[in-house]
Amino acid sequence: MIPEKRSLTTTSPAPKPRSNGMSDNALAAELTRLLGPKKVLSRLSERLNYRYDAIQFGATPLAVVLPENTADVVMAVRAARAAGVPVVGRGAASGLSGGAAPAQPGLVISFTRMTRLEIFPERREARAQAGVVTLAVTEKARPFGLIYPPDPASFRTSTIGGNLGENAGGPLCFKYGVSGDYVKALEFVDADGEVHALARDAYDLAGLLIGSEGTLGLITEATLRLTPPPRFTRTLMASFAEVGACAEAVSAAIAAGAVPAKLEFMDQACINAVEDFLHLGLPREAGALLLVDTDGDDLDTVEEERALVEAACLAAGGMVRRAAGDAESAALWQARRSVSPALGRIRPQRMNEDIVVPRSALPDVVREIRALGDASGLPLVQFGHIGDGNLHPNILFDPRRESPEAVHDLAHQIALVALRHGGVLSGEHGIGTMKRPFMREAVDPVTLEALWNVKRALDPAGVLNPGKILPGGAQEVAHAHP
Repeated sequence: MIPEKRSLTTTSPAPKPRSNGMSDNALAAELTRLLGPKKVLSRLSERLNYRYDAIQFGATPLAVVLPENTADVVMAVRAARAAGVPVVGRGAASGLSGGAAPAQPGLVISFTRMTRLEIFPERREARAQAGVVTLAVTEKARPFGLIYPPDPASFRTSTIGGNLGENAGGPLCFKYGVSGDYVKALEFVDADGEVHALARDAYDLAGLLIGSEGTLGLITEATLRLTPPPRFTRTLMASFAEVGACAEAVSAAIAAGAVPAKLEFMDQACINAVEDFLHLGLPREAGALLLVDTDGDDLDTVEEERALVEAACLAAGGMVRRAAGDAESAALWQARRSVSPALGRIRPQRMNEDIVVPRSALPDVVREIRALGDASGLPLVQFGHIGDGNLHPNILFDPRRESPEAVHDLAHQIALVALRHGGVLSGEHGIGTMKRPFMREAVDPVTLEALWNVKRALDPAGVLNPGKILPGGAQEVAHAHP
């Protein structure tokens, strides 16, 4: 996919890790001795499959380990440390910022075999290893009258470890929160191969690990909070002539006191992409669609909340359609969850931005981004968790037709729009390598140095997922070579 463009900011290439001279064959041999041949991939044809995430290719790993428990992870990290090579954790590789794509050759630890999952209904808890698929938690908890609310779009394939590494959200995040809000305790392996068990306490080191993209430690297990599902859910769809009016309706509904379970939008380009893909009868002429769920245990309250949203949409010039039942509701939400495969039919690659802005700025932001896309000539669609101010402008491209330089420049301009309106670079996809060039514009030097100090404290040798999140330069050189 597209590599990091370092010329957008003042950065320098990530330093090469130190090595004690052990070759990749020797590393793989040592890992095989420690873990057995079924847990180690050493052939080039196997290792090539572990150099990417959903949006970016990275370096080919020297070896890949498939642990089945925390003890395996400990041995792998210690072997990599002895070899002087970096370590990258990997789940389902569904991430959208390059976080799981190795920036340097080293060891990849893929958690897909760590799938132990236990439900404790009396405590409303689940204990999940890092490789448990997100949806599996709710599926196993539902017979006990419980669910796990975090629902990233990739919930059928993404894993708990990856979700926590990025602090993934999803359509339910507006009312119910993101992945980190459901963590009660964590187990992780540090850069020295030591195991730590963390509760959410006053210093909340567990909270620091969540969203750190594997740069501070490797999460191996989590204790997750479960909740009962709401008794009633009602769905509506509103269409608008232009995307700014949709944003105005969202702001007005929330100001009126509505707290819907889901508030999702798609612009016209996104609507047409999904309609071409699924033929669901979506209104192609609409400038934007808003999909809304209201839910709760009291039906009157659920209906009143839906009426508040409906009134705000009508006042903003929208046309409203209430889902007649569960089947129609499911079809509407299938449209939103099918955005990614639908966009893949337009161009083979995309840069998926993940900005967050104050809700009051939403109308101006979506209009400015639309204008930037039109001026660039690049295919651009907007969708996302608009109730949370979390927008996903997607730049679609084909390297044979569109310039990667132009793609990066448009992404940079979108990032600057978010920052100018008091927003941030990422809400749930992470910084990874894709947004790393913009960090100096998003974070002041004092804060950036504080972040480096955290990294130094937990990973003094700089071996955990190097080249991610924090911009490089002299600081990174000093960090990796103390």
